Amino acid sequence: MLDAPSVPIVNLDKKAMSRYRGETDFNHAEPGCTGVLLTNLGTPDAPEPGPLRRYLKQFLWDPRVVEVPRPVWWLVLNGIILNVRPRRSARAYQSVWTEEGSPLLVISQRQRAAVEAALREQVPGPVKVALAMRYGQPSIETGLEALKAAGTRRILVLPLYPQYAGATTGSTFDAVADVLKQWRWVPELRFVNHYHDDPAYIDALAQSVERHWAEQPRGELLVFSFHGIPKRYFLDGDPYFCHCQKTARLVAEKLGLSEGEYRVTFQSRVGREEWLQPYTDETMKALPRAGVKSVDLVCPGFSADCLETIEEIGEENREYFMEAGGERYSYIPALNDDAAHIAALAGLVQRHAAGWPEFAAAYSAEAARSEAAASAARAQAMEAEV
Repeated sequence: MLDAPSVPIVNLDKKAMSRYRGETDFNHAEPGCTGVLLTNLGTPDAPEPGPLRRYLKQFLWDPRVVEVPRPVWWLVLNGIILNVRPRRSARAYQSVWTEEGSPLLVISQRQRAAVEAALREQVPGPVKVALAMRYGQPSIETGLEALKAAGTRRILVLPLYPQYAGATTGSTFDAVADVLKQWRWVPELRFVNHYHDDPAYIDALAQSVERHWAEQPRGELLVFSFHGIPKRYFLDGDPYFCHCQKTARLVAEKLGLSEGEYRVTFQSRVGREEWLQPYTDETMKALPRAGVKSVDLVCPGFSADCLETIEEIGEENREYFMEAGGERYSYIPALNDDAAHIAALAGLVQRHAAGWPEFAAAYSAEAARSEAAASAARAQAMEAEV
């Protein structure tokens, strides 16, 4: 009879073996709380070529953003774009940078604090709100880890992109999944896909336009400028174009505008490929020749003012319009941390988190109020018929 082969005893380090991040000091008696992760696109750390190169490399290498075969795109990105664009982009960022830093980051931080404060007033249980950027800092991983450290076991992800696009909302989901698949204990997860037609968001946009018109002369045309995407993304099934059109239509209806009093355009295209049309810059160059001498522009796809609104819309497109013969050009700022915008975001959180412990009572009360209002409206309608 042959002896069984001996097996060497190896002292394995369990921590080194594990591919999942655990929490060895977690108290299993604690129920945990709900966390909200607000996300936006991102910003470089500084308006300088070095930070811009790092930021653009992360952004433009995302396959959701540029759907080109990776070997080809690697050569184009690293051989051409990252050797040219960072310096040019740095000059543009320097024109909008403030003493506090990047406008997008500063405004997003105010939004985070305001949403958390609103939820604290409206929701009985503790709700933690963290901020994360898809590219740059604070990263998606940083935001999720902050929520985990705060004891959250339920996380609602709210990308601040009202209109869904694979290159923005879809990419955010990818990044969240990449982090969570490394966690041993994955939290309950809910994800806000879009809110392009949310009534409170539409009201906030309409109110911002009305306030602007109350302070300044109203232009002949209201232009809704949305960030563009390649047309083929839309033809492949991306709903972004349709979401943009619906947002503009709903706001125009709220403002009582006819079809000829507003227009939808798309900005920020790059490369030679066809993007969603009509293009904002070409529209600004053509309008004065068509007899439109004054315009107001609003950018409903941007939840916070940034390079694309402050510099591209506020300055670059203003020059196109005025040089073509325009007489008055006015940019209506993004919703930023406006009270109506914060209320809309807090409302989105409450609806999407309905059923979770902290939100159950608040949502039930809101549902009761809505039902009472609906009943009163029905009774009023019946009286009118009588």
